[in-house]
Amino acid sequence: MLQVKSSLAALRAGALPLVCAAAIALPPIAEAQNRRAPIIRDAEIEVLLRDYAQPIFSAAGISSGDAEIVLVLSKEFNAFVATGRRMVINTGVLLQAKTPNEVIGVLAHETGHLAGGHLEGLRNEVARAQAIGAVVSALGVAGMMAGAAAGSSSATHLGAAATSAGPGVGLRTLLTYRRAQELAADRAALTYLNASGQSAKGMVTTFERFADQQMFSARYADPYAQSHPMARQRLNQLEQAARQSPHWDAVDSPQLQIRHDMMRAKLSGFTESPQMVGRRFPRSDDSLPAQYARAIVGYRTGGMRSAIRAVDALIARVPNYPYFHELKGQILLESGRAADAVAPLRQAVALAPNAGLIRIMLGHALLQTDNAGLLDEAIANLIAGLNKEPLASVGYRHLATAYQKQGKVAQAELASAEGLLIDGDIDSARNFAQRAQAKFSRGSPGWLKAEDIITYESLARGTN
Repeated sequence: MLQVKSSLAALRAGALPLVCAAAIALPPIAEAQNRRAPIIRDAEIEVLLRDYAQPIFSAAGISSGDAEIVLVLSKEFNAFVATGRRMVINTGVLLQAKTPNEVIGVLAHETGHLAGGHLEGLRNEVARAQAIGAVVSALGVAGMMAGAAAGSSSATHLGAAATSAGPGVGLRTLLTYRRAQELAADRAALTYLNASGQSAKGMVTTFERFADQQMFSARYADPYAQSHPMARQRLNQLEQAARQSPHWDAVDSPQLQIRHDMMRAKLSGFTESPQMVGRRFPRSDDSLPAQYARAIVGYRTGGMRSAIRAVDALIARVPNYPYFHELKGQILLESGRAADAVAPLRQAVALAPNAGLIRIMLGHALLQTDNAGLLDEAIANLIAGLNKEPLASVGYRHLATAYQKQGKVAQAELASAEGLLIDGDIDSARNFAQRAQAKFSRGSPGWLKAEDIITYESLARGTN
């Protein structure tokens, strides 16, 4: 189930902070993080990204539970570290990368930033750069005053120049630090790829793309005014080191490549125009990814019945692929046929029991049937899904509805409070939590959960 959330702000409880709130501009990373790009949630894609990242995280000494990969909807080939444990990847990376190894190379580089604590170091360097700029500006002011006192127009002019140059000096200091971080992340990425027995060809391919993009502007670019090393220089350094690896000629397994192709087809089908999907996957292409993309875009353009036939053809080809069953269930559910959606979603859950998003969708479908006999199953799946996806506020809304239908008012109010808290509506969350708490026995698990929500804001601020 590919979901598109409105913006990065939808994370709320784990919102992505800016690198700095400073007056110093920091392209391109600050620009990327300032944009409110929609978040993509999808079980199939997220499992694949975790499988790509796991060997890299292991080589870097990072537990998979200590790092999170967030996918955002953007055509640009870009990725960045947003917090000490969160990595952001644009959909443009996945759509443009023809092999898993290209994506893995990007993940390896960003893991270098994570493992190196570069974001925290960058924050400290921002403060240092601001201080340097302030000192230079202050010296300039002092020079202006001294020149004026001495009646020296040249000294006054030099002081004025130093004053205006202050922010520029700070920025160049900061950019020098950023370039050093990028090169350190490159070296770390090579280490992780070697340790996990993977090639760095994908990284080289990515840098070739960047070098080509810079080709027309590099003649006039000031290398000291860039936050990243100049692409051609960086490519030469990387390729020379990468070719020394015994794993240079290692290739992705056919199984991983087909999963990669399926992921790209799914993203294309859901996020690109029908015309673009048609160019990527012409009717003459009878491959599994092409059929997948066409089934999705067919549903998007209003052909529910033909889309179901297309998905059934996919299931006939690969019966045990959970995400085909998930897609069929999603199409039926969103078409108002909740009762028909239950069977394929049950099958998807049976094939992928740890996919929290699919369990939440199954719970929703069961709820939408208006069959009271299915409420217990709906609640069980919603709870199981939320255990895997604790920030999925929509799951709490469905859970609240299910409890309400069973007459369990306290549980319904508590579920509403949890969902509202995730969405950032703290006042409404507290109101629902207070109402729920009044109905629970003091000290019971429900009472304690409500208490946590009631006191959330004061705890977050470190007050009593």
